[in-house]
Amino acid sequence: MVQKYQSPVRVYKYSFELVMEAYERRFPTCDMIPVFVGSDILEDTESDDGSQHVVERRCKLNIEAPYLLKKIAGVDLVYFIQKNTLDRKNRSLKIEAFNESFDTRLVVHEVCNYFVHPENASWTCFDQSASLEVKSFFGFEGVVEKIAVKQYSANIAKGKEIIEYFIEELKNEGITSLPVWTPKEITQSQGKVEGGNEATVERDAEDSKANISDEASSSQTIVTARRPSKTRQLSGDKSAGSSVVGGGQPGIPAIRCDSFSEDDDKYRLDADYIQRYLGDLSPLEESQLIQLRTWVAHLQKGKMPSDAILLRFLRAREFNIEKAREMLSQSLTWRKKFQLDKILSEYEAPEVIKNYFPGCWHNWDKDGRPLFVLRLGVMDVKGLMKTVGEEGLLRLTLHICEEGLRLTEEATVQSGYPITTWTLLLDLEGLNMRHLWTPGIKTLLRIIEIVEANYPETMGRVLIIRAPRVFPILWTIVGAFIDERTCLKFVFYGEGPGDFPDSIPEDYIPSFLGGKCKTEIPEGGLVPKTCYMPEEQFLKHLTLSEESIYKCVNLSRGQVHELVIQNDDLGSVITWDFDVLLSKNVHGVCFSIFRTTNSLPAMVPSPTGALQVKPNCPPISENTEHKSVIEKAWKEGHDFFRVESSTVCHDGESVQGSHVTNQTGFYIMQWKFFDPNPTSGHHIMDSLTVPKAKVMYYFEVLKSADYRGSMTSLQSQKSCLSSLSSASKANGSTVEGSSDKSCLSAGLSTCPSR
Repeated sequence: MVQKYQSPVRVYKYSFELVMEAYERRFPTCDMIPVFVGSDILEDTESDDGSQHVVERRCKLNIEAPYLLKKIAGVDLVYFIQKNTLDRKNRSLKIEAFNESFDTRLVVHEVCNYFVHPENASWTCFDQSASLEVKSFFGFEGVVEKIAVKQYSANIAKGKEIIEYFIEELKNEGITSLPVWTPKEITQSQGKVEGGNEATVERDAEDSKANISDEASSSQTIVTARRPSKTRQLSGDKSAGSSVVGGGQPGIPAIRCDSFSEDDDKYRLDADYIQRYLGDLSPLEESQLIQLRTWVAHLQKGKMPSDAILLRFLRAREFNIEKAREMLSQSLTWRKKFQLDKILSEYEAPEVIKNYFPGCWHNWDKDGRPLFVLRLGVMDVKGLMKTVGEEGLLRLTLHICEEGLRLTEEATVQSGYPITTWTLLLDLEGLNMRHLWTPGIKTLLRIIEIVEANYPETMGRVLIIRAPRVFPILWTIVGAFIDERTCLKFVFYGEGPGDFPDSIPEDYIPSFLGGKCKTEIPEGGLVPKTCYMPEEQFLKHLTLSEESIYKCVNLSRGQVHELVIQNDDLGSVITWDFDVLLSKNVHGVCFSIFRTTNSLPAMVPSPTGALQVKPNCPPISENTEHKSVIEKAWKEGHDFFRVESSTVCHDGESVQGSHVTNQTGFYIMQWKFFDPNPTSGHHIMDSLTVPKAKVMYYFEVLKSADYRGSMTSLQSQKSCLSSLSSASKANGSTVEGSSDKSCLSAGLSTCPSR
């Protein structure tokens, strides 16, 4: 495999002639480059008029390599051939180098260029490219490749420092400027030169001198630079026909370019621009950014993503260009399909979002990152979904992400240093089992998947505060779908504003956390049921699966519906979510959970993964007794145990809950038609219209290993949740002593018939 390197353009704020004088002082050897132990001139030629000077050298390098490798190779020094072509007239130097040693086993080729800055004739630009191909090397191909890349990276980082050192040395010798080359005196017999006469040559020389004498402002911002043959418009220039390549926001120097051709593979970034707007990058990371940028430039043929965005995709794929390119290509296609470039200007939040979505942008954290605050604990996920649908919540999330990109660019300008990520403050006070409503969880997972695929490396930190004990269950479900790099950015805090002084300036701590700063966050709360879209329309919005994840059962007077879970996994977590719809004159449905170790009647597998008792639904009369797997002769507390207190659920209620198992055996989830007066007489109309209760339910069993793994990942962060695992048991007293009764109660109390 061929390894390629492409540098950004580096700018020396000195004349070309002075830089060339400093460059020549590197030969025949240079103490600042330890691996460079000497060089011999093989060829030295100059044109008649002195404008072209070609020097070819054999350079000796003492490469840092393991002793064993040098022993096997049989050499101590490695030889390279370097050919320097100096064009004094056009003020450029081209350097080509290739390996002489082991040229049949590996191929190293490097090209460097010094040239005059296209907009400031008193400055000099430098760029370089290189390639490495290791064909075979005594079975040490991988080692040789790593050594070569490491050595080359070190030399690149040292390059500018060496030139600066020798320029300082020249200054100490009193040399601060050198004249521009002028052609030697040409006799009459030499005739015309290059299609012109002596006057033309003299005029060219005078123009060059004039360019050098012009003083450029030292504060000028350089964004990119090109050789004079292909000059590009630079920062601040808004001439017609140019398009923004980098930046893209007022105050951010944009890399502007005119139209380009397929063979133009030299789109370069200036090193000072990278440092100012993108941050510290290694030489290889700079190269990979430039290579990705070149590929995108050829692909897009127009507006391009900013350099900060390209860098995010590279970081998300650990600077693997092929993987980053594939990820970026899919994202660009997705953005085009859904018109994401227009969302900031065209998106208008629905009224229900404005009134009930408890989140907004709120100043900055201590590192200058834009801060988004979300009070998830008071957010009515189900109400919002039943009002705007899954796509409505997705559109809202994408708008927030696009705002985040814009705000980070603005923060970069205001702060004076690169800011490429934003911070999320997540307040979980009030979080309970109603937030585990399964369609809401599925929607959340889909949104996470979309955001991570198209907005990688945009989250700097996630500050989680006031997490209740139900949070580990949510984390068990959701955490597995969050990228590992993102998980490392989660930081957990305690109850008050004093718990995170290192993250948010005191003046910006929200008032609902005890701070002084007010926010524009709506109070949230339950979305009125009158705002809901029709049920048929809502079901169409659920694009998560072709068939509903919920199962329905109808209960008449005296009937029960049971799910039986055979549990051999101590510490597993049973979670449930169900809605109750009642016809007229029906009082409710009683929900209970029992446990038994007794043998049970024959059962058939449930589509949802549990064992479901065959339904017993004959016509029911007033005195008919219902059947259950719990036999009449069994005694509670001896043959079976009630692990969740029975709860009567009324029309329109949505119930979510969980139970952490501490025993093996059979767990029975039971829904029972509730009749407070089973012996009283019933109206004659009951024989014509049988009262019915409809239950739409979903349940899931979380493995104990997943639950414990989730807790371990939480506790590995800076966390106030170190005792959550035990708290989920110690604080969860139930009838049997180990359930989530309070979670169930919270789910009911916060969801009155809506």
